[in-house]
Amino acid sequence: MTSIEIDKVSRWFGNVVAVNDVTMRVGPGVTGLLGPNGAGKSTLIHMMAGFLAPSSGTVTLDGAAIWGNEQIYRQIGLVPEREAMYDFLTGREFVRANAELHGLGEDAAQRALATVEMEYAQDRRISTYSKGMRQRVKMASALVHDPAVLLLDEPFNGMDPRQRMQLMELLRQMGAEGRTVLFSSHILEEVEQLAAHIEVVVAGRHAASGDFRKIRRLMTNRPHRYLVRSSDDRALAAALIADPSTAGIEVDLQEGVLRIQAADFGRFTTLLPVVARARGIRLLAVSPSDESLESVFSYLVAA
Repeated sequence: MTSIEIDKVSRWFGNVVAVNDVTMRVGPGVTGLLGPNGAGKSTLIHMMAGFLAPSSGTVTLDGAAIWGNEQIYRQIGLVPEREAMYDFLTGREFVRANAELHGLGEDAAQRALATVEMEYAQDRRISTYSKGMRQRVKMASALVHDPAVLLLDEPFNGMDPRQRMQLMELLRQMGAEGRTVLFSSHILEEVEQLAAHIEVVVAGRHAASGDFRKIRRLMTNRPHRYLVRSSDDRALAAALIADPSTAGIEVDLQEGVLRIQAADFGRFTTLLPVVARARGIRLLAVSPSDESLESVFSYLVAA
Protein backbone atom coordinates (compact mmCIF):
# COMPACT_ATOMS: atom_id res chain seq x y z
CA MET A 1 0.00 0.00 0.00
CA THR A 2 1.42 3.34 -1.10
CA SER A 3 1.90 6.11 1.46
CA ILE A 4 3.55 9.53 1.66
CA GLU A 5 5.64 10.39 4.72
CA ILE A 6 6.35 14.00 5.64
CA ASP A 7 9.02 14.26 8.34
CA LYS A 8 9.85 17.57 10.07
CA VAL A 9 9.32 19.49 6.84
CA SER A 10 9.64 23.25 6.55
CA ARG A 11 9.51 25.45 3.50
CA TRP A 12 10.30 29.12 3.37
CA PHE A 13 10.31 31.70 0.60
CA GLY A 14 12.82 34.38 1.54
CA ASN A 15 11.75 35.57 4.99
CA VAL A 16 8.27 34.02 4.70
CA VAL A 17 7.76 30.63 6.36
CA ALA A 18 4.99 28.82 4.44
CA VAL A 19 5.31 25.43 6.18
CA ASN A 20 6.86 25.04 9.62
CA ASP A 21 8.15 21.70 10.98
CA VAL A 22 5.27 19.52 9.74
CA THR A 23 5.20 15.76 10.27
CA MET A 24 2.37 13.60 8.92
CA ARG A 25 1.63 10.40 7.03
CA VAL A 26 -0.89 10.08 4.20
CA GLY A 27 -1.89 6.48 3.50
CA PRO A 28 -4.45 4.58 1.39
CA GLY A 29 -8.00 5.90 1.43
CA VAL A 30 -9.28 9.46 1.29
CA THR A 31 -7.58 12.06 3.48
CA GLY A 32 -8.72 15.65 3.81
CA LEU A 33 -6.11 18.40 4.20
CA LEU A 34 -8.05 21.10 6.00
CA GLY A 35 -7.06 24.65 6.80
CA PRO A 36 -7.95 28.29 6.21
CA ASN A 37 -6.72 30.10 3.10
CA GLY A 38 -3.01 30.79 3.35
CA ALA A 39 -2.39 27.97 5.83
CA GLY A 40 0.25 26.26 3.67
CA LYS A 41 -1.92 23.53 2.09
CA SER A 42 -0.80 24.21 -1.50
CA THR A 43 2.86 24.33 -0.49
CA LEU A 44 2.54 20.95 1.23
CA ILE A 45 0.81 19.41 -1.79
CA HIS A 46 3.46 20.74 -4.18
CA MET A 47 6.17 19.17 -2.03
CA MET A 48 4.26 15.85 -1.96
CA ALA A 49 3.96 16.00 -5.75
CA GLY A 50 7.68 16.64 -6.24
CA PHE A 51 7.28 20.12 -7.73
CA LEU A 52 8.77 21.93 -4.75
CA ALA A 53 11.77 21.03 -2.61
CA PRO A 54 11.48 21.18 1.18
CA SER A 55 13.81 23.72 2.77
CA SER A 56 14.37 21.21 5.57
CA GLY A 57 13.07 17.75 6.41
CA THR A 58 12.08 14.95 4.03
CA VAL A 59 9.09 13.98 1.90
CA THR A 60 9.08 10.34 0.78
CA LEU A 61 6.86 7.93 -1.12
CA ASP A 62 7.17 4.40 0.26
CA GLY A 63 10.58 5.33 1.62
CA ALA A 64 11.92 6.92 -1.59
CA ALA A 65 12.65 10.64 -1.68
CA ILE A 66 10.15 12.49 -3.87
CA TRP A 67 12.15 15.60 -4.74
CA GLY A 68 14.45 15.05 -7.74
CA ASN A 69 13.12 11.52 -8.36
CA GLU A 70 11.49 11.50 -11.79
CA GLN A 71 10.32 7.90 -11.41
CA ILE A 72 7.92 9.10 -8.71
CA TYR A 73 5.78 10.88 -11.31
CA ARG A 74 4.58 7.53 -12.63
CA GLN A 75 2.82 6.96 -9.31
CA ILE A 76 1.49 10.46 -8.57
CA GLY A 77 -1.31 12.45 -10.16
CA LEU A 78 -1.74 16.14 -9.29
CA VAL A 79 -4.78 18.37 -9.71
CA PRO A 80 -3.46 21.89 -8.95
CA GLU A 81 -5.60 24.78 -7.81
CA ARG A 82 -4.12 27.22 -10.33
CA GLU A 83 -6.24 27.99 -13.34
CA ALA A 84 -3.33 28.38 -15.80
CA MET A 85 -3.91 25.94 -18.68
CA TYR A 86 -3.27 25.68 -22.41
CA ASP A 87 -6.51 27.35 -23.38
CA PHE A 88 -5.86 27.01 -27.13
CA LEU A 89 -6.03 23.19 -26.85
CA THR A 90 -9.18 21.12 -26.77
CA GLY A 91 -9.85 19.03 -23.67
CA ARG A 92 -8.88 15.87 -25.54
CA GLU A 93 -5.61 17.39 -26.80
CA PHE A 94 -4.72 18.55 -23.29
CA VAL A 95 -5.29 15.13 -21.72
CA ARG A 96 -3.62 13.29 -24.60
CA ALA A 97 -0.51 15.48 -24.24
CA ASN A 98 -0.14 14.33 -20.64
CA ALA A 99 -0.77 10.73 -21.71
CA GLU A 100 2.07 11.00 -24.23
CA LEU A 101 4.42 12.28 -21.53
CA HIS A 102 3.81 8.94 -19.79
CA GLY A 103 4.33 6.95 -22.97
CA LEU A 104 0.58 6.35 -23.38
CA GLY A 105 -1.77 7.00 -26.26
CA GLU A 106 -5.27 8.03 -27.23
CA ASP A 107 -6.96 5.11 -25.45
CA ALA A 108 -5.63 6.24 -22.07
CA ALA A 109 -6.78 9.79 -22.73
CA GLN A 110 -10.27 8.61 -23.67
CA ARG A 111 -10.57 6.46 -20.55
CA ALA A 112 -9.58 9.38 -18.34
CA LEU A 113 -12.07 11.74 -20.02
CA ALA A 114 -14.81 9.16 -19.65
CA THR A 115 -13.97 8.73 -15.96
CA VAL A 116 -14.71 12.41 -15.29
CA GLU A 117 -17.64 12.49 -17.77
CA MET A 118 -16.09 15.03 -20.11
CA GLU A 119 -16.47 13.24 -23.45
CA TYR A 120 -19.29 15.58 -24.46
CA ALA A 121 -16.93 18.60 -24.39
CA GLN A 122 -13.63 16.94 -25.29
CA ASP A 123 -13.39 18.60 -28.71
CA ARG A 124 -14.10 22.11 -27.45
CA ARG A 125 -11.25 24.49 -26.70
CA ILE A 126 -10.45 24.85 -23.01
CA SER A 127 -10.91 28.61 -23.40
CA THR A 128 -14.67 27.93 -23.68
CA TYR A 129 -14.84 25.81 -20.51
CA SER A 130 -16.46 26.88 -17.25
CA LYS A 131 -14.36 26.69 -14.08
CA GLY A 132 -16.00 23.40 -13.14
CA MET A 133 -15.22 21.92 -16.55
CA ARG A 134 -11.60 23.04 -16.25
CA GLN A 135 -11.40 21.26 -12.90
CA ARG A 136 -12.68 18.05 -14.44
CA VAL A 137 -10.31 18.11 -17.40
CA LYS A 138 -7.41 18.72 -15.00
CA MET A 139 -8.66 15.67 -13.11
CA ALA A 140 -8.65 13.62 -16.32
CA SER A 141 -5.08 14.71 -17.02
CA ALA A 142 -4.02 13.63 -13.51
CA LEU A 143 -5.70 10.22 -13.90
CA VAL A 144 -4.47 9.40 -17.39
CA HIS A 145 -1.60 7.18 -16.17
CA ASP A 146 -3.71 5.47 -13.47
CA PRO A 147 -1.65 6.74 -10.50
CA ALA A 148 -1.52 5.08 -7.09
CA VAL A 149 -1.50 8.52 -5.42
CA LEU A 150 -3.83 11.38 -6.28
CA LEU A 151 -3.25 14.88 -4.87
CA LEU A 152 -5.98 17.48 -5.35
CA ASP A 153 -5.70 21.13 -4.36
CA GLU A 154 -9.16 22.66 -3.72
CA PRO A 155 -10.72 20.38 -6.39
CA PHE A 156 -14.34 21.44 -5.83
CA ASN A 157 -13.82 25.13 -6.59
CA GLY A 158 -16.21 26.30 -9.28
CA MET A 159 -18.15 23.05 -9.53
CA ASP A 160 -21.93 22.97 -9.52
CA PRO A 161 -23.71 20.58 -7.08
CA ARG A 162 -24.00 17.75 -9.62
CA GLN A 163 -20.33 17.98 -10.55
CA ARG A 164 -19.36 17.99 -6.86
CA MET A 165 -21.38 14.83 -6.20
CA GLN A 166 -19.82 13.07 -9.19
CA LEU A 167 -16.28 13.96 -8.14
CA MET A 168 -16.92 12.99 -4.51
CA GLU A 169 -18.22 9.60 -5.60
CA LEU A 170 -15.18 9.10 -7.83
CA LEU A 171 -12.78 9.94 -4.99
CA ARG A 172 -14.65 7.62 -2.59
CA GLN A 173 -14.36 4.81 -5.13
CA MET A 174 -10.64 5.41 -5.61
CA GLY A 175 -10.09 5.40 -1.84
CA ALA A 176 -12.05 2.16 -1.51
CA GLU A 177 -9.81 0.62 -4.18
CA GLY A 178 -6.79 1.23 -1.95
CA ARG A 179 -5.39 4.29 -3.66
CA THR A 180 -3.93 7.13 -1.63
CA VAL A 181 -6.13 10.19 -2.20
CA LEU A 182 -5.46 13.53 -0.53
CA PHE A 183 -7.52 16.64 -1.22
CA SER A 184 -7.25 20.08 0.33
CA SER A 185 -10.13 22.32 1.28
CA HIS A 186 -10.88 25.32 3.47
CA ILE A 187 -14.55 24.31 3.61
CA LEU A 188 -15.37 22.10 6.58
CA GLU A 189 -18.50 20.59 5.02
CA GLU A 190 -16.61 19.31 1.95
CA VAL A 191 -14.18 17.43 4.13
CA GLU A 192 -16.95 16.12 6.37
CA GLN A 193 -18.79 14.56 3.41
CA LEU A 194 -15.76 12.81 1.97
CA ALA A 195 -12.89 12.12 4.37
CA ALA A 196 -12.92 10.04 7.55
CA HIS A 197 -9.29 10.99 8.23
CA ILE A 198 -8.09 14.59 8.21
CA GLU A 199 -4.92 16.57 8.64
CA VAL A 200 -5.37 20.15 9.83
CA VAL A 201 -2.84 22.91 9.15
CA VAL A 202 -2.92 26.46 10.50
CA ALA A 203 -0.40 29.18 9.62
CA GLY A 204 1.99 26.57 8.24
CA ARG A 205 1.86 24.36 11.33
CA HIS A 206 0.30 20.94 11.84
CA ALA A 207 -2.64 21.57 14.18
CA ALA A 208 -4.47 18.23 14.35
CA SER A 209 -4.55 14.79 12.82
CA GLY A 210 -6.86 11.80 12.94
CA ASP A 211 -10.48 10.75 12.78
CA PHE A 212 -12.69 13.55 11.48
CA ARG A 213 -15.49 12.88 13.96
CA LYS A 214 -13.22 13.26 16.98
CA ILE A 215 -11.73 16.51 15.73
CA ARG A 216 -15.15 17.80 14.71
CA ARG A 217 -16.36 17.07 18.24
CA LEU A 218 -13.47 19.11 19.64
CA MET A 219 -14.45 21.97 17.32
CA THR A 220 -18.08 21.74 18.40
CA ASN A 221 -17.23 21.68 22.10
CA ARG A 222 -15.04 24.77 22.02
CA PRO A 223 -16.29 27.99 23.66
CA HIS A 224 -18.64 29.86 21.31
CA ARG A 225 -19.16 33.60 21.08
CA TYR A 226 -22.43 35.24 20.09
CA LEU A 227 -23.74 38.70 19.36
CA VAL A 228 -27.29 39.08 20.72
CA ARG A 229 -29.68 42.01 20.26
CA SER A 230 -32.84 42.11 22.32
CA SER A 231 -35.58 44.41 23.57
CA ASP A 232 -33.90 44.53 27.03
CA ASP A 233 -30.21 43.69 26.91
CA ARG A 234 -29.53 44.40 30.59
CA ALA A 235 -32.33 42.15 31.88
CA LEU A 236 -31.33 39.37 29.48
CA ALA A 237 -27.66 39.60 30.53
CA ALA A 238 -28.62 39.42 34.23
CA ALA A 239 -30.71 36.30 33.63
CA LEU A 240 -28.11 34.50 31.51
CA ILE A 241 -24.99 35.21 33.56
CA ALA A 242 -26.33 33.15 36.47
CA ASP A 243 -26.35 29.98 34.35
CA PRO A 244 -23.13 27.91 34.12
CA SER A 245 -23.53 27.56 30.34
CA THR A 246 -22.52 31.22 30.05
CA ALA A 247 -18.85 31.98 30.64
CA GLY A 248 -19.05 35.74 30.23
CA ILE A 249 -21.24 38.59 28.97
CA GLU A 250 -20.30 42.08 27.85
CA VAL A 251 -23.02 44.71 27.44
CA ASP A 252 -21.94 46.89 24.52
CA LEU A 253 -24.01 50.05 24.93
CA GLN A 254 -22.45 51.77 21.93
CA GLU A 255 -23.32 48.96 19.51
CA GLY A 256 -26.50 47.99 21.36
CA VAL A 257 -25.56 44.30 21.60
CA LEU A 258 -24.61 41.63 24.11
CA ARG A 259 -21.31 39.86 23.51
CA ILE A 260 -21.75 36.43 25.06
CA GLN A 261 -19.24 33.61 25.52
CA ALA A 262 -20.99 30.26 25.90
CA ALA A 263 -19.07 27.56 27.77
CA ASP A 264 -21.68 24.89 26.98
CA PHE A 265 -22.85 25.36 23.40
CA GLY A 266 -25.75 22.89 23.53
CA ARG A 267 -27.17 24.11 26.84
CA PHE A 268 -26.81 27.81 25.96
CA THR A 269 -28.66 27.54 22.63
CA THR A 270 -31.55 25.82 24.43
CA LEU A 271 -31.50 28.21 27.38
CA LEU A 272 -31.47 31.52 25.48
CA PRO A 273 -35.01 31.43 23.99
CA VAL A 274 -36.45 29.93 27.19
CA VAL A 275 -35.04 32.72 29.37
CA ALA A 276 -36.12 35.42 26.92
CA ARG A 277 -39.68 34.07 26.73
CA ALA A 278 -40.00 33.71 30.51
CA ARG A 279 -39.06 37.36 31.01
CA GLY A 280 -40.99 38.78 28.09
CA ILE A 281 -37.83 39.82 26.24
CA ARG A 282 -37.86 39.86 22.43
CA LEU A 283 -34.78 38.43 20.71
CA LEU A 284 -34.07 40.73 17.75
CA ALA A 285 -30.88 39.05 16.49
CA VAL A 286 -28.66 36.13 17.48
CA SER A 287 -25.51 35.51 15.46
CA PRO A 288 -22.22 33.65 16.08
CA SER A 289 -19.20 35.93 16.04
CA ASP A 290 -16.47 33.28 15.85
CA GLU A 291 -17.65 30.75 13.26
CA SER A 292 -14.88 31.35 10.73
CA LEU A 293 -12.50 28.46 10.11
CA GLU A 294 -9.66 30.68 11.28
CA SER A 295 -11.23 30.93 14.73
CA VAL A 296 -11.96 27.19 14.84
CA PHE A 297 -8.39 26.32 13.93
CA SER A 298 -6.96 28.85 16.38
CA TYR A 299 -8.85 26.99 19.07
CA LEU A 300 -7.47 23.68 17.84
CA VAL A 301 -3.92 24.99 17.99
CA ALA A 302 -4.45 26.19 21.56
CA ALA A 303 -6.29 23.00 22.67
